[in-house]
Amino acid sequence: MRAPIGHFDHATPAPDCLDELTRPVADAVRAWRGGVPAEQIVYVDTDPEWADTATFVEHYGRDLLDQSANCVVVAGKRGGETTLAACVVLSTTRVDVNGVVRRQLGARKASFASMDTATGESGMEYGGITPIGLPADWPVLVDSAVVDLPYVLVGSGRRRGKLLVPGKAFAGIPGAVVLEGLGVA
Repeated sequence: MRAPIGHFDHATPAPDCLDELTRPVADAVRAWRGGVPAEQIVYVDTDPEWADTATFVEHYGRDLLDQSANCVVVAGKRGGETTLAACVVLSTTRVDVNGVVRRQLGARKASFASMDTATGESGMEYGGITPIGLPADWPVLVDSAVVDLPYVLVGSGRRRGKLLVPGKAFAGIPGAVVLEGLGVA
């Protein structure tokens, strides 16, 4: 199949290649109930050495930069309680952790989660975390600009491979909250 964006040698509907995904991502694709059919989520096989956004677009095409999103794990703290959440923003922006995220989580302090926490709690590899398949109790904060794109390139749960996801599908992820201004220039 031809990938809906970018130029990749191998593109496969995610439900047809569950063995290529981490367990939480494969389970989420298997149980997908969003408004967009799971078959529209596409897995593309990519080299793990090129997983980081800057290197990735250098190798696979600069046009992908404006169609890529990063998923980062944040920790909001208030009175001894910590809430983990995922934030999905365009790769050309950064997460407004101390403004939008902190207020949305009702936290006194918010910061990026440590690598050990992000990978240990998500069951995914650092540099490949995706909003699909995160723990059910995590809020998934999605910048509205991500939802507006026809397709978005995000991690697949591993450094090898990426997912191409219809933008509107992000709004249907369990725990998703679409927010204006989550990603800032």
